[in-house]
Amino acid sequence: MSQKISVTGHTSIDYLLTVESMAGPNASSPVLDCREYFGGGAANVAAAIACLGGDVELISPVGNDFSSHGYDKELLNFGVDLSKLYHIPDRSLSKAFVITDSDSNQTTYFYWGAAAKLSEMEPPRVPFVHMVTADCIFNAKMSKAADFVSFDPGQDLITYQKEPLNTILENTNILFANRHEIQMLMDISDRTFDELKKMIDLIVITYDKEGSILYENEIKNKEYVCTVETKLAAVLANSVDPTGAGDSYKAGFLTAFVKGYPPRVCCQIGSVVASFTVEKVGCQTNLPNWNQMKERYSKHFPISDLEL
Repeated sequence: MSQKISVTGHTSIDYLLTVESMAGPNASSPVLDCREYFGGGAANVAAAIACLGGDVELISPVGNDFSSHGYDKELLNFGVDLSKLYHIPDRSLSKAFVITDSDSNQTTYFYWGAAAKLSEMEPPRVPFVHMVTADCIFNAKMSKAADFVSFDPGQDLITYQKEPLNTILENTNILFANRHEIQMLMDISDRTFDELKKMIDLIVITYDKEGSILYENEIKNKEYVCTVETKLAAVLANSVDPTGAGDSYKAGFLTAFVKGYPPRVCCQIGSVVASFTVEKVGCQTNLPNWNQMKERYSKHFPISDLEL
């Protein structure tokens, strides 16, 4: 039986707006489409892990409209454990306004709502945590309260300060970032990429359609020897909406990781899961189960990879 994964971060309502082009300062742009979906990085990851058959709990602040929106029933239907949620009665759910243009460029505006209380929360002790972008103070405390830490700095990285970020990095076992976030992370933490590679066991940098690069520490006699770099291709799909692809990638990776698959295969599984998400609008509307993932995996990679 695989290990339980605790996921911390945002649970929100996503408002997805489609425009032909982004408006600049003091300008406007017609909205071609506007839709409302369940979202939030932590909830997205937890839902995808549950769909893949993983054992997962969500540790996240939720507002007084969590049940009225039907979000609790949605996550319970996926199979997510909600017993450790922080219920904030005087705040509403977080809201994300995600604007996507015709070239798949995205801009996000985020209203924290209940999540603004996150810095005041005391995290529980857990064996394995995946920390999605959220309050840096809470994540710093969470990184010290978990035995094994996976960290995705995400778009909230712009709000992080050096000291709590370095606390997180010093306790991180797996780091996920895209090409933009990794540079920002180095700037804020005042650490070089070589320093990050030596201190963190696994680093996964994603490059959208260009795939990802896995950096894996080679350890002999408990001493760091070198970092092995592996370039991995993306699984391309008919992309309708890129929102949530990164969350699904991490969900696929982590579900495979706690099952005991090697990191290279975990990356490939992550890419396969992400390929489902982009085929429909909404972060949680087209999540695959494990068998659906395996079927698509076999079309892109050797199916023998999935034989433990």
